[in-house]
Amino acid sequence: MTSDKNLSVWIVDDHQLFRVGFRTLLNRIKGVKVTFEADNGKAFIDQLKNEHPNIVFLDIAMPEVNGIAATQQAMRIFPKINIIVLSMFGDKEYYDKLVDLGIKGFLLKSCDFQEVVRAIEAVSTGDFYFSKELLDQLAIEAQNNKEETSFSDREREILVKICEGKSNQEIGDELFISKRTVEKHRANLMVKTGCSNTASLVVYAVKTGMYKV
Repeated sequence: MTSDKNLSVWIVDDHQLFRVGFRTLLNRIKGVKVTFEADNGKAFIDQLKNEHPNIVFLDIAMPEVNGIAATQQAMRIFPKINIIVLSMFGDKEYYDKLVDLGIKGFLLKSCDFQEVVRAIEAVSTGDFYFSKELLDQLAIEAQNNKEETSFSDREREILVKICEGKSNQEIGDELFISKRTVEKHRANLMVKTGCSNTASLVVYAVKTGMYKV
């Protein structure tokens, strides 16, 4: 981390041993400080009414209020909240729903800790992050899917660059078109795919085989 001020990070997970170990590792990252923990979604939402963290690591399966319901409520309280979902391979049925709600990333609980660091760096700078293992999993499933939506060559080109994490300005510069033109194409892609944000577009592109991870 390069910021002089610590990022406030919360852990919301119902497994105490996981929280303790994860907190210890996170607090070793320069510029990161775990400032709150909860073992259920309700406690997380109650605390969010009082203060807003920089990043929340959120489990899906929890008592009282699960990860999906907690995300829905959190977005109403603090629409700019940065949530990274802690996922298991069996949670893939929830990916689309959570992405549509506006979460900023997915990490497998079994991932290497360096991937956690990369996720924090990405999300804290306004980007999003998906575990490569999860994207690989979606790509395998894409082999059985057929793309039915019709896209122009330019839209396909821009979609790939969006998946590469390029900004509208960067895409425009690379393709020698204006930023406004890129914005129009991006809007068209959102309409055609039914996606509500950039993260949704990336998942769509991977699942349909339009972007190779």
